[in-house]
Amino acid sequence: MSDNRYSLDAFLEKTRDRDLNQGLFELESERMLDINLNGEVWIKMGAMVAYTGQVKFEREGVLSRGIGNLLKKAVSGEGTALTKVSGNGSVFCADAGKKITILNLQNEAISVNGNDLLAFEMSLQYNIKMMKKMTAMLAGGLFNIRLEGTGMVAITTHYDPMTLPVNPNQPVITDPNATVLWSGNIEPELKTDLQFKSFFGRGSGESVQLRFQGNGFVVVQPYEEVYFQQSSS
Repeated sequence: MSDNRYSLDAFLEKTRDRDLNQGLFELESERMLDINLNGEVWIKMGAMVAYTGQVKFEREGVLSRGIGNLLKKAVSGEGTALTKVSGNGSVFCADAGKKITILNLQNEAISVNGNDLLAFEMSLQYNIKMMKKMTAMLAGGLFNIRLEGTGMVAITTHYDPMTLPVNPNQPVITDPNATVLWSGNIEPELKTDLQFKSFFGRGSGESVQLRFQGNGFVVVQPYEEVYFQQSSS
């Protein structure tokens, strides 16, 4: 029915879990990921909403990625905390109702905003990275996770993402709060614009920008997800 009124049987039928036989990662809906688990995967901490079967959850050990990542994690908070999921069953993941996209990397590399990474296969190598000079300017940090190899990764966005090409003659400037991911062969530079800060009259967002240059791409979302604030000092 168009007004979202259903009989109970009709509602249960419309919303029931369906095995779509799409492999390890499949979308129950555009906002719910179903992981057909038979082994191990990484998911964002707190992303699990339900599961069936024999499944174990284990937060990434604080020393498992070395001292460098331990220090980064201590600063970054929960935005890049990962949970290892192992066993056999179905694990349903979501993140604040955000739209989910599944990417199948084929010996490729991408960097994903730590706040927009939902899940990825164990076959992918990962490294938590922090943007240089960010901690000197921001009360929080701007972290991303570099993923490289062959395997599936699920990302989240508010609404539909948009991809912008980056080339040496046409750099792309983005708002960090709207930046989702970028190609693994380019690294953004921090750019500040005091004129923007004065014009908009606020201490976060437009006054701090990311500048992408080289050959690659950057993906943004039509939403400013404020996961860091500029320091008032």
